[in-house]
Amino acid sequence: MPALILSTYTVMGLNHEYTTMNTIPNIHAMIVAAGRGSRFGASIAKQYTMLEGQTLLQHSVARLAYSDYIDKCLLVISADDSTAQQLEFALPVRYAVGGAERWQSVQSGVEAISQTGADDSDLVLIHDAARPAVPNVDIDQVIEAAMLEPYGAILATPVADTLKASYQQATSAEESRPHSYTKTTIDRSNMWQAQTPQVFRLGQLKKVLNHVFEHQLSITDEASAFEQLDLPIRLVSGSRQNIKLTYPDDAVLLTAIMALQS
Repeated sequence: MPALILSTYTVMGLNHEYTTMNTIPNIHAMIVAAGRGSRFGASIAKQYTMLEGQTLLQHSVARLAYSDYIDKCLLVISADDSTAQQLEFALPVRYAVGGAERWQSVQSGVEAISQTGADDSDLVLIHDAARPAVPNVDIDQVIEAAMLEPYGAILATPVADTLKASYQQATSAEESRPHSYTKTTIDRSNMWQAQTPQVFRLGQLKKVLNHVFEHQLSITDEASAFEQLDLPIRLVSGSRQNIKLTYPDDAVLLTAIMALQS
């Protein structure tokens, strides 16, 4: 029998209605691996970059396998992916076909999870294939935080570097493109850098993704969809080792981090 508690939240001066919350939900893990990683610049999809003898995707599944909360994983891949099903993984996996945008891939995964009979109060854990170094303890911490929240929780790190807003200006008529210049320094006191895993209630995730679709919104992660509706998502401070492979230089850092962790 699920443990149910009632809670209320005040957000931006408004009281949200009481929400029935299952504090011991089932956990459904999903890795989004349908993108190409254009900024990485390789000829193969970024998730199939090799590090320490395995692909990023295999490493990311293996990290989830360390959690006692996770016993299987849904891989959301592109329709023309011919690689994933040839690989061996540390967890039993099944597949769903992703879309052109990240949120569409997540929505496809959510639909696949719902079709298994999952309850709307269950939790969906969404991880990036390109974050193979997330510490095991961080995975459990964000899951346990989400268990106590009506909407969900994400891993993130407080911003440590100085942030600059910029503007562009051409210095001469002969230059083909303008240069960037510093405009102002951004207050970083409440700034966080989002990571994955991000963990959400299944039913609430379906609602916000439908909102994104209906209003044709542009979002960069799932928490952004909740933000559009002023729904509170808890921030769980994660490790700075949990970097994402975005640019070629990141592979050097990831190799060093994973060697240190092993």
